[in-house]
Amino acid sequence: MVIVIVAAVTFIPGDFRDDKDISQVKKGFEWIIPDSNRLGSTPEDELVRYGKDLVANTAVYLGPKGKVAAISNGMNCQNCHLDAGTRSLGNNYSAVFSTYPKFRARSGTVETIYKRVNDCIERSLNGTALDSNSHEMQAFYAYIKWLGKNVPKNVKPDGAGIADIPFMDRAADSTTGKSVYQQNCQRCHGTDGQGTFNFDSTAYQYPPLWGKNSYTTGAGLYRISRLAGYIRYNMPFDLDARKDEVHELTDAEAWDVAAFIVSQPRPEKKYATDWPDIRLKPFDHPYGPYADSFSEVQHKFGPFDPIPKAKKTK
Repeated sequence: MVIVIVAAVTFIPGDFRDDKDISQVKKGFEWIIPDSNRLGSTPEDELVRYGKDLVANTAVYLGPKGKVAAISNGMNCQNCHLDAGTRSLGNNYSAVFSTYPKFRARSGTVETIYKRVNDCIERSLNGTALDSNSHEMQAFYAYIKWLGKNVPKNVKPDGAGIADIPFMDRAADSTTGKSVYQQNCQRCHGTDGQGTFNFDSTAYQYPPLWGKNSYTTGAGLYRISRLAGYIRYNMPFDLDARKDEVHELTDAEAWDVAAFIVSQPRPEKKYATDWPDIRLKPFDHPYGPYADSFSEVQHKFGPFDPIPKAKKTK
């Protein structure tokens, strides 16, 4: 089976200066998601197959009970990159191979795919970076390259990454978000947000959303806009199976439940080298210092509309 996504594509300037691509959009590019069932038995294909398994079942290999090494918190890469990094607007990998190496404002450097993978391992899986020459890192790389093999260089398909959802005219409300969580999220993630293990407790069927085994404050999903966009188009996870019982969340519900989740305790990781140019920090980066006069609370929860507007007037 070959899945085709008809998409808008993004042509990325060679020296864009932000984690978000500022670009000219062109319609009609088709991202063809390769079919892993068609992989052969060559060493290259076996490496791709292992890379996919690492994304889907990271904890089996690299978690607390990992077969290869015990270097991460027990979450799987696909807890954040749905369907092993292939779901549209599910934080997929469609544009990774086509756009890397690239400048990222967070580090202030041109980053490789190896750096990007290790960032996820360290920040989201609260783990230890892999050697770029290791078999596991080479498998991650091979899988990401294989997924993006039909995407032209410097092209970003629509549906890559996470959706941007409209700002509200108020701050996101964690109290309201708690009610949204109780009604829509806790049946999978638990009343305490600690997730649900699989049958043999080797990995999470539904990941912890806060607490010691969840992603850290250094992860991308700790930014409320990223978490809200991810939730809005992917949660509740059982929506398709329970359409008569559950509803698709609204933009406001996604913002509010994201506010509730990021308000909960989690491992803290702050990197002194992040955002060397503070003028390039995203509007919702939760920690100062900032190049504007808005408070840390407003940067974390909103209202957000005034922040980019003020930046444009400078």
